[in-house]
Amino acid sequence: MTFETLSTNRSHGGTQGVYQHASSSTGTGMTFSVFVPDHAPGAKLPVIWYLSGLTCTHANVTEKGEFRAACAELGLIFVAPDTSPRGDGVADDAEAAYDFGLGAGFYVNATQAPFATHYRMRDYVEHELPALIAAEFPVDMSRQGIMGHSMGGHGALTIALRNPGQFKSVSAFAPIVSPMNCPWGHKALSGYLGDDQSVWEDYDACALIRRGARLDDLLVDQGEADNFLGEQLKPELLEAACQTAGQKLTLRRQSGYDHSYYFISTFMADHLRWHRARLG
Repeated sequence: MTFETLSTNRSHGGTQGVYQHASSSTGTGMTFSVFVPDHAPGAKLPVIWYLSGLTCTHANVTEKGEFRAACAELGLIFVAPDTSPRGDGVADDAEAAYDFGLGAGFYVNATQAPFATHYRMRDYVEHELPALIAAEFPVDMSRQGIMGHSMGGHGALTIALRNPGQFKSVSAFAPIVSPMNCPWGHKALSGYLGDDQSVWEDYDACALIRRGARLDDLLVDQGEADNFLGEQLKPELLEAACQTAGQKLTLRRQSGYDHSYYFISTFMADHLRWHRARLG
């Protein structure tokens, strides 16, 4: 559980750090970032987990997410893990495609060779990294929120739905709401988990809601100019699943916004205030 500090920088009355450790879940080194606002000695702060999308590392949101000022104001620790295992010997897509393999772990525990050896991002995000953060940073683990973008939005939704009561707040930017019903998801879930689609349901927010999983509340922002909207993201499927199940959902369709960090950074502070109001 020991880790190495790669860098620290003062920002907005807090400390932005980047760290690396040897993961027992993935069998690789894993890099993550943590922003800690200044706080009173001995204080424990609520924590927001941010899961990134396809092709990303921890660095995308750390450098472009514009979260630090709001986190400092609200007293929130912000943790951003990587999206997949990396390093020598880690399997990748045979054609190095962006939507599978390195940078595209889909927050699953893979069962299919050769990916099962290292692609255990579900265990890493649900168990190993939280234990490390709890041991090394001033977090109040009774006040956790989770959010994510695109593939990371899928990760945030499914992790929260599978772990009822752990997260007091959940939100997403342009999430893949139903991997079972889009090309990205079919490629990833079949490649990592095999062809038995009943196994895929553990990693599909709409399927989990239909099976009875519930959240206290849910906020989703979706850009209407997102070029992945119709084929990959399909927010209407989440809207329908929530309506049928009586699951509370605020789905905001934002005119003119695309899939980029220009979109995410515009609404980041709004999401963080929404989380803070629910974290007590």
